[in-house]
Amino acid sequence: MDAWLEVLGAGGLVMVQDAGRMGLMHQGVPPGGALVPEWLAAANRAVGNVWSAAALECYGRVELRLHGRGAWVSVGGEAFRVEAGGHFTVPAPEAGVVRYAAVDGGFDVPEVLGGRGTLPVARLGGLEGRVLKGGDVLPLGAGGGAREAPGQELPLESEVRVVLGPDLGRFGADAVEVLLEGDFTVSPTSDRVGMRLRGPALSQADEGSGLSGPMVRGALQVPASGEIIVLGPDHPTMGGYPVLGVVIRADWGSLAARRPGAPVRFRAVRVEEARELWRQHAPVYGAAPASSG
Repeated sequence: MDAWLEVLGAGGLVMVQDAGRMGLMHQGVPPGGALVPEWLAAANRAVGNVWSAAALECYGRVELRLHGRGAWVSVGGEAFRVEAGGHFTVPAPEAGVVRYAAVDGGFDVPEVLGGRGTLPVARLGGLEGRVLKGGDVLPLGAGGGAREAPGQELPLESEVRVVLGPDLGRFGADAVEVLLEGDFTVSPTSDRVGMRLRGPALSQADEGSGLSGPMVRGALQVPASGEIIVLGPDHPTMGGYPVLGVVIRADWGSLAARRPGAPVRFRAVRVEEARELWRQHAPVYGAAPASSG
């Protein structure tokens, strides 16, 4: 390899992530991709990459060294120049649960099933399908794209908008009221598969009687305990817990970025409003919206 990034040490989880793998859930492959797509986009655009390029998703402090060439690097969307042999640090996240570090040209790790990002639940993508450790090296692609300024700040305390359903009939009569009027917080047991929320329990009307069905990112699954689990990028493709609502596409990042203990409140919107909000939000990525979910 002509140029590469070396991991000198990691004080928390760090992995390669990109925009994910679309269109493979019928084969049992979760979409994966960045936990906070807006922050991945900001990191990549700051160094001249397409928004979806492979970058580092860092959950703690990471020490890195650049080899083979100089490059533009961004941490949290702020770009700076690092020369060959230079060392830089990704600080532990402060405002949110992750930071993204991008290098111009992106990481030229093998493309697997249409993506370069790590899918830990399937042990594929990234570097050997695993989190990174000291001594790992990641090859770099060719850079040279036009750099852009960081985008808008991501609100981390705003209401999270949901489209209600599809399993309203499987819940108690007060479940929607509890969801929309309750105060919830992010549980420390959350991960990329799902964010667990602490708060008032949601009652079910037919515990255990539903059939398994396809799942999507943002689905609010509710097991018999009444605890909400908001499915994340590494979610299972099928599930049997009833779904009370689905977080709209425009609010994925705002919710996923929140640290344990952060507050969460929900507001219901109609499908048409969710689509319009996504059309307004999509320019954050530097492109027209790819879907209306």
